[in-house]
Amino acid sequence: MTELKNHSCFVDSNIWLYAFSTDKREESKRILAKQLIKEKSIIISTQIINEVSCNLLKKHKLDEKQLFKLIVSFYSKYQVISFNLDIFESAYNLRTQYHLSFWDSLVIACASFSDANIGT
Repeated sequence: MTELKNHSCFVDSNIWLYAFSTDKREESKRILAKQLIKEKSIIISTQIINEVSCNLLKKHKLDEKQLFKLIVSFYSKYQVISFNLDIFESAYNLRTQYHLSFWDSLVIACASFSDANIGT
């Protein structure tokens, strides 16, 4: 992680979910995820916020009020990339060239537009 210390990092939903995990079996992953989030200039996309929110509601039973506070904190603390036509075009090109899923291609397209390192 130290080699990325001075760079922005696009953080995928898995990192966030490990950071919020209370599962003792994932303790080492939780610690690493929290370190990454704490030390970096973080960039996320609206898709990442949606994926994390959905998982926290379903699997972690987060209530709506807590979830809304989390979403507000994402927007206040981090750079959030919203979809636009350029991102959809880039995602389309990634899907046709590399046979990626729709959602994975959008994550990669957003990350590439952010010019950040990618944490997954």
